[in-house]
Amino acid sequence: MTATLVATGLAGGHGHRTLFDSLNLTVAPSDVIGVVGSNGAGKSTLLRLLAGVDAPQAGTVSLAPTDAFVGWLPQEHERVVGETIADYIGRRTGCAQATKDMDDAAAALGETSESGADGVDPADVYAVALDRWLASGAADLTDRLPAVLADLGFELDGEQAEQALMTSLSGGQAARVGLAALLLSRFDIVLLDEPTNDLDLDGLERLETFVQGLRGGVVLVSHDREFLARCVTHVLELDLVQGTNQVFGGGYDSYLEERATLRRQRREKYEEFADKKADLVSRARTQREWSSQGVRNAIKKAPDNDKLKRRAATESSEKQAQKVRQMESRIARLEEVEEPRKEWKLEFTIGSAPRSSSVVSTLGNAVFRQGDFTLGPLSLQVNAGERIGITGPNGAGKSTLLRALLGHQLPDEGSTSLGVSVQIGEIDQARSVLAGDRTLVEAFGDAVPVFSGEEVRTLLAKFGLSADHVNRPVDELSPGERTRAGMALLQARGVNLLVLDEPTNHLDLEAIEQLEQSLESYSGTLLLVTHDRRMLETVRLDRHWRVEAGRVTEV
Repeated sequence: MTATLVATGLAGGHGHRTLFDSLNLTVAPSDVIGVVGSNGAGKSTLLRLLAGVDAPQAGTVSLAPTDAFVGWLPQEHERVVGETIADYIGRRTGCAQATKDMDDAAAALGETSESGADGVDPADVYAVALDRWLASGAADLTDRLPAVLADLGFELDGEQAEQALMTSLSGGQAARVGLAALLLSRFDIVLLDEPTNDLDLDGLERLETFVQGLRGGVVLVSHDREFLARCVTHVLELDLVQGTNQVFGGGYDSYLEERATLRRQRREKYEEFADKKADLVSRARTQREWSSQGVRNAIKKAPDNDKLKRRAATESSEKQAQKVRQMESRIARLEEVEEPRKEWKLEFTIGSAPRSSSVVSTLGNAVFRQGDFTLGPLSLQVNAGERIGITGPNGAGKSTLLRALLGHQLPDEGSTSLGVSVQIGEIDQARSVLAGDRTLVEAFGDAVPVFSGEEVRTLLAKFGLSADHVNRPVDELSPGERTRAGMALLQARGVNLLVLDEPTNHLDLEAIEQLEQSLESYSGTLLLVTHDRRMLETVRLDRHWRVEAGRVTEV
């Protein structure tokens, strides 16, 4: 069915802290609304409110019709132990809950046909549950499941999907199963939180086709700029610094242009007001001084018997005082323009180390095996100063290739060699460089022992990690917070071989752009694995390797 979701005067946050308020949003059929803002601005909080998972601090969320099927797909960083692929897809599509509700209603109907104490007829409850079950697509989910999984590279029939555990899958495979759940869903309105994370280029294209083909409304949070540019029809900006929220029409690229114009206009309007007020205050001060000086002169210079001169001087001073009052009145009537708050901006540079040997890493007919997967044989060489972009589908062996080049994984056949004086700086896909149950300040301090505790806290604060963050165990930080901590580590330690594996995952748009700028000025060797299409276009690269089916080819 076609459905419309309306949020009116919505306020949301955590505890007593409000992240946004007075938010008005209408999601009509075919609308694709991208929600953007810095990490912590309340994007995921908003989706939870729209889904009805949490109650707002103020305002309302309404649906028309009221029985519309709203699907909320939050970020999932951990897989449930014991959950199979079929169970996962049933949960994410809402089919599992719809089936349970229908079974419960059928059981209640079998026990009695009379209305309960609340006057609700069990037959009516069952009818509603049955309609919901049919609308969710649960009736034929098992039949549709194998074809979608096969199209995404999983050769599993329905029985195998009910046995294969999600915890047995790689990160890339889990991302494709998540995409399968979305493709199999039949929601009237879809709420997506970071759906592009961990998807390869093929997965991104499939996701784009799915979103573009939906007849119902979509609200999504994403930091993939190309995905936003291709899919969204409107942008909702949550500006935590200014305390505002605003809907922009015309798509993502149009939003960027309009936002830049509005920010410039707000700054110009404030500066015009400030200059005008400063001029009036200065003039009032001057006239006040003239008035005071005139009275003093009149008393001092006029003879006691020259009343006419004294009165004339006094009247002149009174006229000056009147001008002062008029100037003060003009200042009071000025329409106050609030100064735009200065936005926190990540300023990031990559620490440099002395140049390494001319050959950074080599692989000689190297073969790496992991279970049924084989990467190689590979004969590759990375030279000092080279900037290499690495792409390929999920599960093709990109992360294995990085471990091989860094000497973290020994070959089953062939040889590997890491050059002399190679200083490695790495942000891996799992963000495991900083991990564990120690506090962030302790883990960071151990990684950079030359820094004092105060220097560690100061540096982390520059990356938006406050006292609340640095005193928490690293494993309790969000992926975005751990990524920023990893970037701080790159700045603190000198490196001449920089390895980035999907660095844009969990970073907000401002941080991604700052990372790109820092890569422009970085002069060492770079190995960059990313599916971010705009980053691949923006970052200067010398070579491009494509990893597929256990082989590496130069593009």
